[in-house]
Amino acid sequence: MPPVLKRSTVASHAVVAPGARLATAQGGGALGADRARVQMVQRLREWGVRDAAVLSAMGAVPRHAFVDEALASRAYDEIALPIGHEQTISRPLSVARMLDALRAPTRGGGARPPERPAGPWRALEIGTGCGYEAAVMARLYDEVYSVERIRALHELARVNLRPLRVPNLRLVFGDGRQGVPTAAPFDAIVVAAAGTEIPQPLLSQMRIGGRLVAPVGEQEQTLHLVERVGQNDWRLTVLDEARFVPLRAGTV
Repeated sequence: MPPVLKRSTVASHAVVAPGARLATAQGGGALGADRARVQMVQRLREWGVRDAAVLSAMGAVPRHAFVDEALASRAYDEIALPIGHEQTISRPLSVARMLDALRAPTRGGGARPPERPAGPWRALEIGTGCGYEAAVMARLYDEVYSVERIRALHELARVNLRPLRVPNLRLVFGDGRQGVPTAAPFDAIVVAAAGTEIPQPLLSQMRIGGRLVAPVGEQEQTLHLVERVGQNDWRLTVLDEARFVPLRAGTV
């Protein structure tokens, strides 16, 4: 029997227009990048991101190291940047609010915070892209698996992540819609691309008590938060508007 999502409360976050400018690393070297990250985190806090661990992780990972050198001066701006193959690195607020939603109560009294499991806290990302969000997640969870369907981006992420030496992160080349069943169940799943629905294999790979966050829709997208509350019971909370690249099947 396919999973059936039960709709819960509708929550909303502050909507921030993309393109907000922060201080950049251009001409400032390492100190400029550090200063830009501090300002980015301050803005994220002002825009409603509450989880201290998420803010700390966002402040620790060098976002400029995951974009083309020509775009490094805009790495900490509130904007999505191209990474090739018609894909983008999501704007900082998109990354932060998805990770924040996985860990905190929803606004409006929806799903409760997830309980820490007895074993390793395991997370899955669908859509590795350049590897940035995977690096942030690796600071939040004990084990992180990240799946990318585009071979060239899978390899790019490997190159970007190598200097950071992230031992608890596993990159997987494959169809993200199928998840990673051999590593399931997962306590947290992030889908960094928008489909018309949440793929059933991903719902099945959630731990009971685990959470999934994904954008859903085509022309108009909304962020969906799913909590698995029983063996055959999933609860849906619809958050705010979103804008992501399409979630596609297969590999290229």
